[in-house]
Amino acid sequence: MSTHPGELSEPTAGIVSTQPLIHTLPPRQRLSRFHSASLDPIFFGKTASNRFDSPDSNYGVLYTGLDEHCAFIETFGQHTGIRFITTTELHIRHLAYLELTQPIVLIDLARSGGLARIGADARLLAGSHSVSQKWSAALRAHPVGAHGILYPTLRDHARFACALFDLSTSVFKVTKAGSLLESRNAKLLGELLDTYGFGLMSV
Repeated sequence: MSTHPGELSEPTAGIVSTQPLIHTLPPRQRLSRFHSASLDPIFFGKTASNRFDSPDSNYGVLYTGLDEHCAFIETFGQHTGIRFITTTELHIRHLAYLELTQPIVLIDLARSGGLARIGADARLLAGSHSVSQKWSAALRAHPVGAHGILYPTLRDHARFACALFDLSTSVFKVTKAGSLLESRNAKLLGELLDTYGFGLMSV
């Protein structure tokens, strides 16, 4: 008998009767995000290429980290086994802070009980995107009316990320911090490279 757990099942209609764990981010909470330097930091994507995207592009999703470490490893640590980042990468992806102007409610999959309450397990966070996107749609439609999902990032489970469903841009006060190569970000860059054991290559 196979011990492989296989793919997580798709959510059932019964999910509407579950009681998700809720986490509320307060006004003035600061979120971190790396974005294309040529584009606005606020982007609700509909590409269906990321974990909690809409499966049918019916709504947009904005991905952020609760801190810079989360945003960094999710952006620059996509390829496991590669232990360096290039100056080119840091030139084209800039850091921005999104400060909340109002509270937002998230379905919490990061803390104890969060996954079990909705009938899921860790495969939701590490398995097929096509399945997790269907869970995203089901959680967005849940009667609790959450604004998004809080979850541990795949590459550093001690750090939490947010997948935010279509929200007004007025929810965010944006501060652009620029490239990590700028002198004002030198200390932060050093901390990030040390934490993840990355080297910096001038390319």
